[in-house]
Amino acid sequence: MFRNYFKISWRSLVKNRAYAFINITGLALSMACCILIFTIVSYHTSFDNFHANSNRIYRFVTEQHRDVTTYAGSVPPAFGKAYRTDYTFSEQTANLVTFHGAFITIDEGQEVKKFKEPEGVAFTETGYFDIFNFPFVQGNKNLALTQPNSVVITQRVAEKYFGKQNPMGRIIKLDNSLPLTVSGVLKDIPANTDLRSEIYVSFPTMKAYNSWYAADDSWGGISTELQCFTRLKQGIAPAEVEKFLPAYVKKYRAKARNIHHYLLQPIADMHFDARYGGVMEKKNLWILSFIGLFIIITACVNFINLATAQALKRSKEVGVRKVLGGMRSQLFWQFIIETALITIIGIAVAITLAVLLMPYANTLFKTQMSIHIYDDRLLLFTIVLAAIITFLAGSYPGLVLARFRPVVALKGKISQQNIGGFNTRRALIITQFAISQMLIIGMIVIGFQMRYAKTSDLGFNKDAVVMIPIGADTTGTTINTFKALSSHLAGVQNVTSCYAAPSAGQNWNTSFRFEHDAEDEVFSLGIRAGDADYVPTFGLDLVAGRNLYPSDTVRECLVNETFAKKMNVTDVSQLLAKTITFNGTKRATIVGIVKDFHDASFHSDIKPICISTYKSQYNNYAVKINMNNAKTVLPALEKAWSSVYPNQIYSYQFLDDSIAEFYETEQTMLNLVQVFALIAIFIGCLGLYGLVMFMAVQKTKEIGIRKVLGSTVSQILWIFGKEFARLILIAFLIASPAAWLLMSGWLENFKYRINISPLYFVMTIVLMFVIAAVTVGYHAVRAAFANPVKSLRTE
Repeated sequence: MFRNYFKISWRSLVKNRAYAFINITGLALSMACCILIFTIVSYHTSFDNFHANSNRIYRFVTEQHRDVTTYAGSVPPAFGKAYRTDYTFSEQTANLVTFHGAFITIDEGQEVKKFKEPEGVAFTETGYFDIFNFPFVQGNKNLALTQPNSVVITQRVAEKYFGKQNPMGRIIKLDNSLPLTVSGVLKDIPANTDLRSEIYVSFPTMKAYNSWYAADDSWGGISTELQCFTRLKQGIAPAEVEKFLPAYVKKYRAKARNIHHYLLQPIADMHFDARYGGVMEKKNLWILSFIGLFIIITACVNFINLATAQALKRSKEVGVRKVLGGMRSQLFWQFIIETALITIIGIAVAITLAVLLMPYANTLFKTQMSIHIYDDRLLLFTIVLAAIITFLAGSYPGLVLARFRPVVALKGKISQQNIGGFNTRRALIITQFAISQMLIIGMIVIGFQMRYAKTSDLGFNKDAVVMIPIGADTTGTTINTFKALSSHLAGVQNVTSCYAAPSAGQNWNTSFRFEHDAEDEVFSLGIRAGDADYVPTFGLDLVAGRNLYPSDTVRECLVNETFAKKMNVTDVSQLLAKTITFNGTKRATIVGIVKDFHDASFHSDIKPICISTYKSQYNNYAVKINMNNAKTVLPALEKAWSSVYPNQIYSYQFLDDSIAEFYETEQTMLNLVQVFALIAIFIGCLGLYGLVMFMAVQKTKEIGIRKVLGSTVSQILWIFGKEFARLILIAFLIASPAAWLLMSGWLENFKYRINISPLYFVMTIVLMFVIAAVTVGYHAVRAAFANPVKSLRTE
């Protein structure tokens, strides 16, 4: 029986090629999108779930309660050791301190190999490899990191550094000065983990590299470079541990105005919680999933509309089958098999498309995803998807065909009312249009918010500023030497050495005291260490006082207008000559007030800022250049830098590019919404095209009669146009409030944001009318210009 069904279904598809092509194309595109979205969601939800007992692995994090609550995926450096000593809730606890952009050198006789490691170098304790499943292929995990100056590297790094040679016992140098002996080799780190370091240095080495992270009394601050992980014992609940953690605040931070709340964050949440540095919020995955669902619904709506329209052409076939004894159930399953055949062909095309598009998705997401056809989860997903589409798209048309009365069918008197009427098809088309319009409105709002973030005045000059990392300064004079060399280059307008640009991903926030107050202020202060050229290089505006005088130590400082507001000062000049004390002993006199500038992304409010000379904290050069001379000045800057730091690797980044990275997730979402909106519109257009094609056939005689009676071409075109114009408007009335609610919620993530303008909705409706007119146009015009004599002869 089923074999016969397949034969008939295949013949029907071959006979109705246009119908088959439109449906297969629509379903294939929608399923390809769903497969890609499923792969993206699966990839992100798989992060760090491969560790043994991952449900018992946690990271200690901190809620900082000041005038506002802030969040840090870290704790004070002394926390980990104290917790291990004081409590027995955990099987293992280990600190991990990661320094990004590390510089590695290897002596090979007379040659020195140089490497820049963007993922950085991590200092960690032996227990780290008991907590996490990063297997050793060489060395003993219990001994590899017990001794000072020992290092563990991955297989990939070992091959990069030493080729096919045995890496065990070889020497590498960190920052061209700290020798490290390879004591172990790890299996390569999987792609689906946020713990990306491939070089692990023993924690005892930290005393020589950065003593603050190694000290037992470092309770005064938090750095995002440090993370503390623990694996709880079986049966221990996180809440049970958190009850005891406030004791550390009372014991070590009782006088601090910055009140810490130490909490346990499950390892499964690390990837998603943006408060603590998560890179992919779960709401974005939900958005992608719903977009996939909408696209599938759009394709199914196409199928149902076209199938019910096609039913008129198949009425006599159904009548003959019923007269010969065909049962309703047989006719229903015949159409289900036909739908299944279209779906199977669509899946084959969809998988091919998804595989071809995956490299572009990886480039867009900066991931390493792949599609394996025999992957159990993907296989199950495609089978379930195919089954749902088959029955969702095939059931209604199958029931419509099965209930035809044979006498009416054989006489060819089946009407639109017999196949569900226009109202059903109208509802389906409205659903399709509403989905497309919601995606278009979302695309427009996201696009305008991104444009606003990228083009708004940030309060400083971000254009044509080159940020160059400062090399290891072994002589104390290299900073001045490079500044002198580069400032004389043609095309260089200003040069400054600083901790970071005015707006940067690396932030240094600290408590401080004003004047001679005995206690810290209730709010924290963002420190921007920079020399006397910082203000002119970045074009900051002084609203009172003067710029900093040159100095290598903390003596003077500038504050911003937000600082004055926080201090309840209305006349900013009253702050001049007042003093600020931060980092315990660094005391600076306020000599100027700068106009507010955005110190972070538009997600955040402007914070109180202090700019002061602090040479030991300078990490970058900022060079303002004339872009007309960019082709000559950039190589000249590299040459000058290499002459000062001959044993290191030169790198640079334009400041506007680094600021654009603030919105990397939003830009990725915009790209995806654009792509999926276009696909949804294209699928909708395919269905619209098919419907107009069938509509033109059904109205052949009506159009012929109208033309004979004197109707003009424009009047004939309006027969087609008024129907779809009405449906587009109804869909718009449904889509607009839904899209407004959704996008208002999305914009809540930004402290500085656009208002949703009526113009965005006008743009959407105009675009939909244009798209519909282009889609409907060909068959409508062809029908309008048809010879009425031929039309009236048509049977």
